[in-house]
Amino acid sequence: MKKQKGFSLIELLIVVAIILIIAAIAIPNLLRARIAANESSAVSSLRTINTAEVSYTTSFPTVGYSAALTDLGPGAGVTCAGAPTSTAACLIDSVLASGTKSGYTFGYAGLAGAAGAQLVTYGAGAVPLSFNQTGVRQFCSAEDAVIRWAPGAAAAAAVTTSAACTAAPFTPLQ
Repeated sequence: MKKQKGFSLIELLIVVAIILIIAAIAIPNLLRARIAANESSAVSSLRTINTAEVSYTTSFPTVGYSAALTDLGPGAGVTCAGAPTSTAACLIDSVLASGTKSGYTFGYAGLAGAAGAQLVTYGAGAVPLSFNQTGVRQFCSAEDAVIRWAPGAAAAAAVTTSAACTAAPFTPLQ
Protein backbone atom coordinates (compact mmCIF):
# COMPACT_ATOMS: atom_id res chain seq x y z
CA MET A 1 0.00 0.00 0.00
CA LYS A 2 1.27 3.45 -0.98
CA LYS A 3 1.30 6.23 1.67
CA GLN A 4 -0.56 9.44 0.75
CA LYS A 5 1.22 12.79 0.89
CA GLY A 6 -0.44 16.14 1.58
CA PHE A 7 -3.18 17.44 3.83
CA SER A 8 -6.66 16.09 4.28
CA LEU A 9 -9.70 18.29 3.81
CA ILE A 10 -10.36 18.35 7.57
CA GLU A 11 -6.83 19.58 8.30
CA LEU A 12 -7.19 22.39 5.76
CA LEU A 13 -10.56 23.43 7.20
CA ILE A 14 -9.10 23.56 10.70
CA VAL A 15 -6.25 25.83 9.51
CA VAL A 16 -8.71 28.13 7.70
CA ALA A 17 -10.92 28.30 10.81
CA ILE A 18 -7.93 29.27 12.97
CA ILE A 19 -6.93 32.01 10.51
CA LEU A 20 -10.49 33.38 10.50
CA ILE A 21 -10.60 33.44 14.30
CA ILE A 22 -7.31 35.36 14.44
CA ALA A 23 -8.58 37.81 11.78
CA ALA A 24 -11.83 38.34 13.71
CA ILE A 25 -9.79 39.36 16.74
CA ALA A 26 -7.16 41.46 14.93
CA ILE A 27 -9.23 43.51 12.45
CA PRO A 28 -11.40 45.40 15.01
CA ASN A 29 -8.27 46.25 17.00
CA LEU A 30 -6.62 47.54 13.83
CA LEU A 31 -9.64 49.72 13.05
CA ARG A 32 -9.68 51.12 16.61
CA ALA A 33 -5.98 51.90 16.32
CA ARG A 34 -6.59 53.78 13.06
CA ILE A 35 -9.42 55.77 14.66
CA ALA A 36 -7.18 56.63 17.63
CA ALA A 37 -4.43 57.79 15.25
CA ASN A 38 -6.89 59.99 13.31
CA GLU A 39 -8.22 61.52 16.54
CA SER A 40 -4.69 62.19 17.76
CA SER A 41 -3.90 63.90 14.46
CA ALA A 42 -7.05 66.04 14.75
CA VAL A 43 -6.10 67.19 18.26
CA SER A 44 -2.56 67.93 17.10
CA SER A 45 -3.91 69.92 14.16
CA LEU A 46 -6.11 72.01 16.47
CA ARG A 47 -3.06 72.72 18.63
CA THR A 48 -1.23 73.80 15.49
CA ILE A 49 -4.11 76.14 14.62
CA ASN A 50 -4.04 77.63 18.15
CA THR A 51 -0.28 78.23 17.92
CA ALA A 52 -0.64 79.69 14.44
CA GLU A 53 -3.32 82.10 15.69
CA VAL A 54 -0.99 83.44 18.39
CA SER A 55 1.68 84.03 15.76
CA TYR A 56 -0.88 85.55 13.39
CA THR A 57 -2.14 88.11 15.93
CA THR A 58 1.45 89.04 16.72
CA SER A 59 2.34 89.45 13.04
CA PHE A 60 -0.87 91.27 12.06
CA PRO A 61 -2.10 93.15 15.17
CA THR A 62 -4.45 95.41 13.19
CA VAL A 63 -6.28 92.36 11.82
CA GLY A 64 -6.48 90.34 15.06
CA TYR A 65 -7.25 86.67 14.47
CA SER A 66 -7.43 85.32 10.93
CA ALA A 67 -10.75 85.44 9.10
CA ALA A 68 -10.43 81.97 7.57
CA LEU A 69 -8.37 78.82 7.95
CA THR A 70 -6.88 79.40 4.50
CA ASP A 71 -5.40 82.71 5.73
CA LEU A 72 -3.12 80.75 8.07
CA GLY A 73 -1.80 78.61 5.21
CA PRO A 74 0.30 79.40 2.18
CA GLY A 75 -2.62 80.50 0.03
CA ALA A 76 -3.30 79.43 -3.53
CA GLY A 77 -0.13 79.26 -5.62
CA VAL A 78 2.06 80.76 -2.87
CA THR A 79 5.36 79.04 -2.04
CA CYS A 80 6.01 80.91 1.23
CA ALA A 81 9.34 82.15 -0.10
CA GLY A 82 8.33 85.81 0.18
CA ALA A 83 7.00 87.88 3.04
CA PRO A 84 3.82 86.53 4.63
CA THR A 85 0.59 88.46 4.21
CA SER A 86 -2.63 88.49 6.20
CA THR A 87 -4.25 86.20 3.60
CA ALA A 88 -1.23 83.89 3.16
CA ALA A 89 0.56 83.82 6.51
CA CYS A 90 2.35 80.47 5.87
CA LEU A 91 1.85 79.36 9.49
CA ILE A 92 0.21 75.99 8.77
CA ASP A 93 0.64 73.49 5.95
CA SER A 94 -1.54 73.54 2.87
CA VAL A 95 -3.21 70.22 3.74
CA LEU A 96 -4.55 71.54 7.05
CA ALA A 97 -5.41 74.89 5.45
CA SER A 98 -7.59 73.02 2.93
CA GLY A 99 -9.83 71.88 5.81
CA THR A 100 -9.37 68.09 5.56
CA LYS A 101 -6.60 66.08 7.16
CA SER A 102 -6.22 62.50 8.48
CA GLY A 103 -9.87 61.54 8.26
CA TYR A 104 -11.20 64.75 9.83
CA THR A 105 -12.86 67.84 8.40
CA PHE A 106 -11.88 71.15 10.00
CA GLY A 107 -14.12 74.18 10.31
CA TYR A 108 -12.97 77.65 11.28
CA ALA A 109 -14.42 81.12 11.79
CA GLY A 110 -12.92 84.38 13.02
CA LEU A 111 -15.39 86.83 14.56
CA ALA A 112 -15.13 90.61 14.86
CA GLY A 113 -16.06 92.50 18.00
CA ALA A 114 -17.74 95.34 16.10
CA ALA A 115 -18.37 96.18 12.46
CA GLY A 116 -15.06 96.82 10.73
CA ALA A 117 -13.03 96.11 13.86
CA GLN A 118 -10.28 93.54 14.25
CA LEU A 119 -11.21 89.92 14.79
CA VAL A 120 -11.28 89.33 18.54
CA THR A 121 -12.35 85.70 18.73
CA TYR A 122 -12.19 82.52 16.70
CA GLY A 123 -13.45 78.99 16.78
CA ALA A 124 -11.93 75.89 15.19
CA GLY A 125 -13.53 72.47 15.12
CA ALA A 126 -12.87 69.01 13.74
CA VAL A 127 -15.39 66.28 12.91
CA PRO A 128 -14.79 62.81 11.45
CA LEU A 129 -15.16 62.54 7.68
CA SER A 130 -16.91 59.20 8.13
CA PHE A 131 -18.31 58.67 11.61
CA ASN A 132 -17.29 55.37 13.22
CA GLN A 133 -14.70 54.73 10.49
CA THR A 134 -12.28 57.67 10.65
CA GLY A 135 -13.25 58.87 14.14
CA VAL A 136 -15.85 58.74 16.90
CA ARG A 137 -15.26 62.06 18.66
CA GLN A 138 -15.45 65.68 17.57
CA PHE A 139 -13.06 68.34 18.82
CA CYS A 140 -13.04 72.11 19.06
CA SER A 141 -10.93 74.96 20.36
CA ALA A 142 -11.29 78.70 20.68
CA GLU A 143 -9.12 81.66 21.61
CA ASP A 144 -8.50 80.21 25.10
CA ALA A 145 -6.50 77.41 23.31
CA VAL A 146 -8.18 74.64 25.32
CA ILE A 147 -8.98 71.59 23.21
CA ARG A 148 -12.45 70.24 23.99
CA TRP A 149 -14.18 67.08 22.83
CA ALA A 150 -17.65 65.62 22.59
CA PRO A 151 -18.99 62.33 21.27
CA GLY A 152 -19.29 62.49 17.52
CA ALA A 153 -22.39 61.90 15.45
CA ALA A 154 -23.05 61.08 11.83
CA ALA A 155 -23.29 64.16 9.60
CA ALA A 156 -22.25 66.53 12.42
CA ALA A 157 -20.85 69.92 11.46
CA ALA A 158 -17.64 71.27 12.93
CA VAL A 159 -18.13 73.73 15.79
CA THR A 160 -16.72 77.11 14.75
CA THR A 161 -17.75 79.50 17.52
CA SER A 162 -16.20 80.11 20.89
CA ALA A 163 -19.60 80.01 22.63
CA ALA A 164 -20.54 76.63 21.16
CA CYS A 165 -17.14 75.16 21.96
CA THR A 166 -17.22 76.15 25.62
CA ALA A 167 -20.83 74.94 26.10
CA ALA A 168 -22.10 71.44 26.81
CA PRO A 169 -21.57 68.70 25.64
CA PHE A 170 -17.94 69.72 25.08
CA THR A 171 -15.52 68.97 27.89
CA PRO A 172 -11.81 69.83 28.09
CA LEU A 173 -9.48 67.16 26.78
CA GLN A 174 -7.16 65.81 29.45
